[in-house]
Formats: sequence, C-alpha cells, structure tokens
Amino acid sequence: MSLMHLGLPVRDVQRSRRFYETYFDFDPATARLSDGTITIRNADGLTLAFHGGRDIGPPPAFLHFGFQLFAPEEVKDLLTRMRADGVDIIKQYEDAGYVSFTCTDPDGHRIEAYWEVSGALTGF
Repeated sequence: MSLMHLGLPVRDVQRSRRFYETYFDFDPATARLSDGTITIRNADGLTLAFHGGRDIGPPPAFLHFGFQLFAPEEVKDLLTRMRADGVDIIKQYEDAGYVSFTCTDPDGHRIEAYWEVSGALTGF
C-alpha cells in the first residue's frame, strides 16, 4: 500500500504549483485544472491537489509531510537553493545517519526534506 495523493488547501493554486515544481520535482506537464483545483504529479506517482481560494489557518506544529532524497548532499543542495530564494526554513538536523530540514510552502504547510540510512528511524 502506498500513499499516492495529498490534497492541500491553498490561497493561490498557481503559486503552489510553481513552488512544488521548482523545489520538489513535480512535473508541469502533469498539471490539470478542474473546478479551481490543480493536480500535479511527480515521477514517483504522488499527486498533489491544490484546492484554491481557501482560508489557511496555521497548522498544528507537528503536522507535516516529507520528501525523501537519495543522498545527504541532495538535501544540503536543496536547502542552499531554498535559503537563497528566501524560503522559510524552520529547522535543520544532521547526524551520520540522517540529514533533514523542514521548510514551509507559501501557505505555511510544513515540508520535511530528508535522507536517511536505511533503518535510521526505526523508532519512528
């Protein structure tokens, strides 16, 4: 079983689409608009659905979703790009088996970008 679809309330669907295309490799060719909602898919088949024009309140502090990268350098490179672009980075962590950071998208949704040695988060 795999999680393959996530719906997010957003204020501006095009802004959200561009953010996820730019930083998380969602394919612009897959973008579809229907009734004010844009869906977009990445190479792994995960579909994000941006439901536009929504009032976005602050999410609970722990609520987040994550993208696993293939190497610690990829996490660090993405962090560098996002910082240079002024993306809000709210925490960062690094040890021998786990490298991550958490940022927010334009609507305040928390996203973790991470790499881990297989089994590093066995207690999670």
